[in-house]
Amino acid sequence: MMLICISGRGWYQAWGESARELHPGDVVNIPAGVKHWHGASKDSWFQHLALEIPGEDGSTEWCEAVKDEEYMKLG
Repeated sequence: MMLICISGRGWYQAWGESARELHPGDVVNIPAGVKHWHGASKDSWFQHLALEIPGEDGSTEWCEAVKDEEYMKLG
């Protein structure tokens, strides 16, 4: 998957890694099989393109929601 931030402010976090703040123009390349989440910051809207790149053994799997207490820790 590829995320392209268009406007606003958001977050991307791969499982087991620190969250990364996203701003307009930021691009995130997410390899197949990497569990992650992405979304708006708590005080801003977030507009982005999420592109699924065709490939072998690649598909989107929606997982559990991010816990509120983890989300609220982000700046």
